[in-house]
Amino acid sequence: MKICIFGAASAHIDDIYIKAVEELGEELAKRGHSLVFGAGATGLMGAAARGFKRGGGYIHGVIPEFFREESIELIYDSCDKITYTKTMSERKFIMENEAEAFIIVPGGIGTFEEYFEVLTLKQLGRHDKALALYNLEGYYDELENFMLTVKKRKFMSFACSEMYSYFTSPSEIIEYIENYVPQKFDLSKLKTGE
Repeated sequence: MKICIFGAASAHIDDIYIKAVEELGEELAKRGHSLVFGAGATGLMGAAARGFKRGGGYIHGVIPEFFREESIELIYDSCDKITYTKTMSERKFIMENEAEAFIIVPGGIGTFEEYFEVLTLKQLGRHDKALALYNLEGYYDELENFMLTVKKRKFMSFACSEMYSYFTSPSEIIEYIENYVPQKFDLSKLKTGE
């Protein structure tokens, strides 16, 4: 299965996150999965790629040309395939379409934007892929609470809140992804708050 991992590019985060995401990537690769990701060499993007490489997995990196040209971010140089795009939107489009499942590990605003885009597309019926948030060290606790508030105040339907799941361990994530059964949602009810 091709798995897209969205996560931090920052090289300044605590090693506890780096090690955990490397372990997740390695285990996914050992189970025969491949990675599609943003091609970064640092932060949790780099950790995911190193883990997949260590586990013998196939890695497809997707990154805008201007990242290379303007030295915005170090590019992971051990990708089996690398695709350069013109824009960030094109980058996401390729990753979203190639992926068969999504894992959101801790990250900043870029990761949030990627997560909410994938969730929005799922809510609109554009895909029915697994969507897992790795709540490592309680990183997504506040987001989980906020999403509960959004649901309680009827800015999001209950059905939408069933389109993603939070996990605290790699084994839970892997079990969820490997056994995921797409759900059919009534798009009209998603918009009425039911």
